[in-house]
Parts: sequence; C-alpha cells; structure tokens
Amino acid sequence: MTSGVAMSHRPRWKSLVAATAVGAVLALSACTPGGGGDDESKDAKPDDISTDVASMGDVTLSVWDQEVRGGQAKQIETLNAAFEEKYPNVTIERTSKSFDDLQKTVRLAITNDDAPDVVQVNNGRADMGQFVSAGLIQSLDGYAEVYGWEERYPESVRSTASYSKDGKTFGEGSLFGMPQVGEMVGLWYNKAKLGSLGLEPPKTLDELDAAMKAAKAAGELPVQLGNAEAWPAIHDYAVAMNQYVPRDDVRALGYGRKGASWTSEENVEGADLFVSWVKAGYLTPEFDAVPNDTAWRNFAKGEGVFMIGGTWYQADLEEAMGDNLGFALPPVGPVGEPAVTGGTGLPLAITDASKNADAAAAYIDFLTDANAMKVIQENGGLPVVDGDAAAAQGAAKEVIAAWSTVTEQDSLVPYLDWATPDMSDLMGQQLQKLSQGSIDTTAFLDALETNYSEFTDKNE
Repeated sequence: MTSGVAMSHRPRWKSLVAATAVGAVLALSACTPGGGGDDESKDAKPDDISTDVASMGDVTLSVWDQEVRGGQAKQIETLNAAFEEKYPNVTIERTSKSFDDLQKTVRLAITNDDAPDVVQVNNGRADMGQFVSAGLIQSLDGYAEVYGWEERYPESVRSTASYSKDGKTFGEGSLFGMPQVGEMVGLWYNKAKLGSLGLEPPKTLDELDAAMKAAKAAGELPVQLGNAEAWPAIHDYAVAMNQYVPRDDVRALGYGRKGASWTSEENVEGADLFVSWVKAGYLTPEFDAVPNDTAWRNFAKGEGVFMIGGTWYQADLEEAMGDNLGFALPPVGPVGEPAVTGGTGLPLAITDASKNADAAAAYIDFLTDANAMKVIQENGGLPVVDGDAAAAQGAAKEVIAAWSTVTEQDSLVPYLDWATPDMSDLMGQQLQKLSQGSIDTTAFLDALETNYSEFTDKNE
C-alpha cells in the first residue's frame, strides 16, 4: 500500500477531554439549526426517498473528510470526479482536513446554518454517540433499506457505526454511518527472522508461545512494542484477552453494554497471559518508555520477530521491509473461536441539517459500492468489503485476504477502549501500572470494572 488508511482508533483522541469538549458544544445544539435532539431529527422513510439524482436539479453537496494522505486523497478525489461526471447537476464542495483538525471543527460545523451535508465522524461515544443523542446526524436506516447496505456490509462492520436513537447503546440499533475502509490488529512479522527459527506464522496460542520462546532463546526480541503514549499496549492486551474471552463477551464490553463484566474468570486469564509475556521478556524491554514511532521504526529495521499492531502500519512497514514483511491474524486460543480487534475508517454520515439528504445518500452509496472498493484498493487502502487479494502483492495481499476472512467469519470485535467515553485513558494508564508491576491483575481489572459499571449504570 502506498499510504495509510483512515483510522478510527489510533491515538487520535483523549476520550475524557473529547467527551467534555463535545458535551460543551452539544449542550447548545438544541438551540441551533440541525440540533434539537431525537424528536426533530430526520429519519428518511424508504417510500419518500429519491434515488434519481439526475432529476434533483442543481445540487451542491458540501462534504467534510479527513482523506488527506497520499492514497487516501487520491481515492476520494477519483470517486468525487466520477460522481460529478455521472451526475453533471451535482457539484461537490469538498473540505479536507487532518483528523485532528476535523475533530476540532466538525462539532461546531454541524450545528451551523450552513452545516455540511456529509461528514466523516469518529465512531466512538465521545463523537458519533453524542452527535446521535443530540440529533445532529441522521439515521441511515431508510437509505440502507433502499440501497441494500445491510447486504453490502456484514453486521460486525455495520455495528461499528450503529447506535440506539438516543445514543446510549453502541454497536446495535440504527445505522448512522458508512465507512470505506477497514482496519484490524494482527501479527506483523519479519519473514526472514521467523524462517530462520524454522517456524511458520502461529495459528494457535501454543504456537505463538513456542515462537516467542524460540525467538528469545535465539537472542531475538520476540515482540516489538513501544508504549510511551499508553495506547499501543492496549492492542497487545486485546490479543491476549481474545485468547480466552468469548467474542460476544468482548463485543459486549467494547460496546459498553450493561451486564458485561471485566472481572470474569476468562478476563483474568487474558490479563494473566499479558503479564506472563511481560515477565518472560517477550516484549521490548521497558516498553512503557519507548515511543510508538520508535518501536515500529525499529521493527522495520529488523529489531523483533513480531509486532502486534494495526493495518495502518502497512504502508510504512512495507516501504521499509518490502517482501520481508508478513501479516497474519492473531492466533486462536482456548476460547476456540477467532476474534480480531478492529473497526473501520471514519464512517460517512449525513447531517440532520442537510438540505440534500437524498443526494448525500446517493453519494455515500457511490463511495461505498463495489467499484469504490476497487478504487480504494488501487490507491493503497484496505476496502471494508470486496477486497481482491489476487490483485495485490506482498503484505497487501496477506492483509486483504486476512480482512476477507475476518468479515466472512464475522470475527471482528471492537476496540476495548470504546467501552466508555474515558476508557482509553484509564486502560492505558492502568496497563502501564500492570506491566510495571505496581498493580496486579485483580487491581487492574477492578479499576476497569469500576469505570465500566459507573458508566453503564448512568447510561441506562
């Protein structure tokens, strides 16, 4: 791949700060155009929807996105031009911003008189969840029925942009966004180093443990990790947790559903596994002091047999490692079923204030159909569906094939720090304490449980 894809998880927000900022803005939304909460939100009914864009007269669609890097920008520019060519009566006014800039400005933009029609919105509770509860973005259920989006995307993908109409329940309910690209956490590996150990990519927890042990014995670093920012180790922890916790339970926790628990026996086993990796020296020494950028660059230079991380690293790793870079799905442990932590790029949503909602929906349909998936892949992205591994090479081929397996098996599970608005900060901090030995697994899980219970009790 030539550039990174739009990521919906990376360390791009501090949840507590984001939640506070969003709340301050949205507290005023009931008094602004497009605001006003559930009762005033527009839910397009299938019988009232027009898909005949050519007959809509002259339409200007205002679109805000964060597709600013390399292939990201190329794919959306290509698709925008194709949409305008297909519908000469439509003009797309595109505002492209970096993720951080989009986060800072979109909250105010969608409450203004001249709110954009289409915006990319972060999936999490601090963003999409609060926009839903304030009635600032539209339910796409009617459009999903008309355009067949439920058949286009599997439930595990749609759930990452689904909320109840009041915004309290995440992961189910109505559809509020359609993503273009996928992302998942897996095992990046150095093919030469793994081959020198006489090993294949591990498919089971026992095989992963044996590979880590063999790497350590050979004087190699088993797993590269830099966790100075406190978020990267959440991915390593998730891989450990998924070895024991049933994926429906992981989904319940990740989506913040009442009744789930962080202190179950399976969660204890997952936390103990992570601690055992630390104690065995399988992870980078003093990884909590190593910046993430340093870690992945060190892996690219040949330091480490494995690196647990997301598909967003692919472009940079492939540029540095070429054909020596490999990617595999995480192994399957005693739980007996595959579970892969991941999500999607920022979904495309329609603002409640849009005066061109039907045209906006047609645009979203165009940007997420089978042809769009080909354009995304051609420009280095990971299509959220319909990726063609046969047309790819190197690590891209492995990534696309792995993603296809994940979606076909419905094995995608949400990021753990989606659980509550401030779980990202809390889990990151507590994982550092756990890895440094200042707390044990019981204290670690109790801290998560307390935060989770307080949130779910208030969120009823």
